[in-house]
Amino acid sequence: MKKARSTVLKIGGVTIRAGETKDIGLSLSETYTGDTIRMPVRVIRAKKPGPRVFVTAAIHGDEINGTGIIHDFLFGEACEIKCGTLILVPVVNVLGFENNQRYLPDRRDLNRCFPGSQNGSMAGRIAYKLMNEVAKKCDFGIDLHSAAFQRTNYPNVRADLTNPAIRKLASAFGCALVIDGKGPLGSFRRECARAGVPTIILEAGEPWKIEPSVLQIGVQGIRNVLIHLGMQDGKSSPPPFLATIRKTQWVRATVGGILKFHIAPGEFVREGQAIATNYSILGEEQNIITSPTHGITIGMATMPAVKPGEPVCHIAKLSESQIKRYERNLNKDKSDPYKQAQSDLATNMDVVLVSD
Repeated sequence: MKKARSTVLKIGGVTIRAGETKDIGLSLSETYTGDTIRMPVRVIRAKKPGPRVFVTAAIHGDEINGTGIIHDFLFGEACEIKCGTLILVPVVNVLGFENNQRYLPDRRDLNRCFPGSQNGSMAGRIAYKLMNEVAKKCDFGIDLHSAAFQRTNYPNVRADLTNPAIRKLASAFGCALVIDGKGPLGSFRRECARAGVPTIILEAGEPWKIEPSVLQIGVQGIRNVLIHLGMQDGKSSPPPFLATIRKTQWVRATVGGILKFHIAPGEFVREGQAIATNYSILGEEQNIITSPTHGITIGMATMPAVKPGEPVCHIAKLSESQIKRYERNLNKDKSDPYKQAQSDLATNMDVVLVSD
């Protein structure tokens, strides 16, 4: 059971009282010249007590869709809360963010270094600071991510659905796709859960981009959680459908060449359906890559040039009956952000019809 905590909230040595909003520069490291490197944190406390929620972004420094989501949440509409505390961290990996890099300067993946160490490596120290100054002082967490280099992700929440509190949080966020899993060893959400802080992540879009439909889905999800927890008034915005995903599968290239895709992110596929055609560098057709299962495309390569074994498409497995039901729901409202995301995320791909 989680210990009862003090009503006093202090982050980086700064006290934030009930009813106050403060911007804090949380010291992370130093430059070669000894200047302090700080992580930007905004803390919003209502006068009335209630849950404490953190929202973090850019643990990978090139995944800035999450930064855009927090930015839009803050400045698009009023973000006042009626109870509790909201802690917003738009950029965790400040060093990677400054250099347009996924990793830290020591080449470590920060999202494999939690819970960290006070006297460890650079990554370990940053992880320790985030865990102890932010995460462990909260009741719930939302961590925002995008795909890795040369890939894009159709919006999906990832959560350990064996944990009842995390399952409720994932459902409250209101994303169309929820993928079950604890998360990799050393990942932020996994260690938060171990520390008694239910945490989910949103995976959406490409690195180095801030994409409109992703922003809409992310901001909507944060508001849904705050409404669910009683921190904001209003009515939650449900997704067009809600699919729980237990199994996913990557489809990989078998020969080197140039791909022409036949599907886009977020499209439903059937077993045997053409995903992409692989052409030689001189334009000769080599093979057609097909789907090994029924499902929905949750991730795709944005780099059309491939070598054998490189990823082409990530498919979340669904039944035929699920696909038919979800397709009907998705097509009811053409303005739905999930429908818009299908076209938005395909803008950097050569998507063509299958040739007869």
